[in-house]
Amino acid sequence: MKIALVTGASRGIGLAVADALRASGMHVVRVARSLKDASADRRLDIACDVTQPADVTRAVTRVEKDVGVPDVLVNNAGIFFIKSLAETSYEDFSKTLTTNLTAAFLFAHALVPKMVARKSGHLVTIGSISDYIGFSGSAAYAASKFGLRGMHEVIRQETAKSGVRTTLISPGPVDTDIWNAVDPDAKPGFTKRKDMMRAEDVAAAVVYAVTQPEHVAVTEIRLLPAIYTPRG
Repeated sequence: MKIALVTGASRGIGLAVADALRASGMHVVRVARSLKDASADRRLDIACDVTQPADVTRAVTRVEKDVGVPDVLVNNAGIFFIKSLAETSYEDFSKTLTTNLTAAFLFAHALVPKMVARKSGHLVTIGSISDYIGFSGSAAYAASKFGLRGMHEVIRQETAKSGVRTTLISPGPVDTDIWNAVDPDAKPGFTKRKDMMRAEDVAAAVVYAVTQPEHVAVTEIRLLPAIYTPRG
């Protein structure tokens, strides 16, 4: 039975991905700060602040001890807000990069080399449309997601021919509670929530990528709502 570890798995896209991978037959490790350590049939929950190296080390050690080195790592944890450059504080910027980029580095750094040594594994990075398009009001978020794309591409190069596959999934607007504070329905130029994709759509893309035959590498998937408003 394959093992999948999903960060930010207590809600939104992360929860949907964890549920979909478990439904596909995998043993899923859900990692999030708001979870409590617990286990169930083909599921292990670990409380972890992904921005804290010591917490990540503890979580990875627990996973390896209890179920082994994961076959699939889904780096999903992230935060999002809309603020102009002038309104974005150093604390805003630093927290966004730490959550969206550094946390992904910590998990990849801990697990990808072990996948390479085993000659099998799959790294899935949940990016965003903001990893290839810059939108106003997203200086911190875009910096983190462009950086995430860059790190992912380097890992792809470094793991080429190792048996480890990598997939970058870059979705456009997805209707999760990450939009609650933004209220896109009240703002011109934003995709309305009813027109956004669902978390399950991203989860389906993850399952598709990681369940392909070993000789097939799905390197990148871009998803957009069928009705999409491209804001500036």
